[in-house]
Amino acid sequence: MRSNMLLHLQKIFYGLVLLLITIINHNCTKSSRTDRRDFDLVILNGRVIDPESDFDGIRNIGISDAKIQLITDKVITGKQVIDAKGLVVSPGFIDIHQHGQDQENYRYKVMDGVTTALELEMGTSDVDKWYSERENKSIINHGVSIGHIPLRIDLMHDPGGFAPVEDAAYKEASDEETEQLKKGIEYGLNRGALGVGLGLMYTPAASRWEILEMFRVAARYNAPCIVHMRYAGLKEPNSCIAALEEVISASAITGAPLHVVHVTSIGFSQTPMMLQMISEAQSRGLDVSVECYPYPATQTLIESAIYDGDWRGSWGIDYSDLQWIATGERLTEESFAKYRKTGGMVIAHSIPEAVVKSTIANPDVIIASDGMLSEGKGHPRGVGSFSRLLGKYVREENIISLNEGLKKITIMPAVRFEKIAPAFKNKGRICIGADADITIFDPDKIIDQATYEEPARFSKGVHYVIVNGVVVVREGNSLDGIFPGRGVRGLVRD
Repeated sequence: MRSNMLLHLQKIFYGLVLLLITIINHNCTKSSRTDRRDFDLVILNGRVIDPESDFDGIRNIGISDAKIQLITDKVITGKQVIDAKGLVVSPGFIDIHQHGQDQENYRYKVMDGVTTALELEMGTSDVDKWYSERENKSIINHGVSIGHIPLRIDLMHDPGGFAPVEDAAYKEASDEETEQLKKGIEYGLNRGALGVGLGLMYTPAASRWEILEMFRVAARYNAPCIVHMRYAGLKEPNSCIAALEEVISASAITGAPLHVVHVTSIGFSQTPMMLQMISEAQSRGLDVSVECYPYPATQTLIESAIYDGDWRGSWGIDYSDLQWIATGERLTEESFAKYRKTGGMVIAHSIPEAVVKSTIANPDVIIASDGMLSEGKGHPRGVGSFSRLLGKYVREENIISLNEGLKKITIMPAVRFEKIAPAFKNKGRICIGADADITIFDPDKIIDQATYEEPARFSKGVHYVIVNGVVVVREGNSLDGIFPGRGVRGLVRD
């Protein structure tokens, strides 16, 4: 009798224990489905792609204090909410080659999904002034190199603006002037420049020794040299191969990292050979990187040294392949001569489309725009490069996968410059602690709309852009009067 009673009590006890466990588990499950923190901004139901980790899945993101605080499949709440269902949530795009650094250009960049744009090829002669001019006035993040060209322009009192047109292009520097240039480079790096910008084709009188001296200063700071090479095209002895040999040699001799800009607009049909040379240099331990833009045409000033000499023979094109930006007209020998005297921007349709595709497909090539728009005039690359990559070359032509395309415009540029500027360790990624620079787009609709005749046409398919935790594009429209962009800078030394 007693044993039966004990057995009955045991059953009741175990039943109560099981009931208690069930209640506890139920409560834990409920709480695990909801994070009660109230974030500044939450992004719900988006397809989150982190190119660094290759993560690709539906998640919710909590943002506070300009940082990603949480990535979860739980329900989260916030003061602002973006429903990203059906959209890709990506790190904000990073453009490491953007000449247009003003309100007009930033507006077009952000509509192309760009959250950080850098002027590295030309750079500036006054790093402090450059950053101060944009403080609290920029919708996106920005940064600059110390530029060999602007330093030469200042030193030699050249009247040129974007590019030199007199002594800074055509006068060989004296020993004393070379020392002044070295001091200018060093000062700029001490003020937080993101590298050393060199445009050798714009300064044909700059000797190889002068350029080596600039590389030597960069090497002392482990600062990358961002280089537009000395020659373009196919004709020896001044071919693109010789030009690449010069800068790879300078990197090997001095130890300075090297970044080769817009490789297709230097190599044309010989671009695959140049990429092979870069790969071989990398395999031997040299720190070399390379970029291209996703268009088959170049743009620069017609009065610059680039259009000296036999450019037609070197590039394999003629006057009719040039397009005058101001009017859209194709040039003749007569109009070319006229516009050389007046000056202005010209487009050269000189890059084979097959070369554009094969270069984009190369896993080592970063995508950058080389963009610059002025009063609505310019090359479409300054407006639509990133949407073109993801729309035309990823979705329509399947040259590369979506994740591969995103790598080229997020994590690859961030990693390339994180040694000179540790701030890049928090960009180009979707992870906890990363900067809340985020682009949300429709992978089925993103596309460029800018053309050579109408370059000032916003890209399509970018729904939201967030810069440092602040929404600057909402439902496909840029917001006015918001300036969350910050200067991205290297170490400032007194």
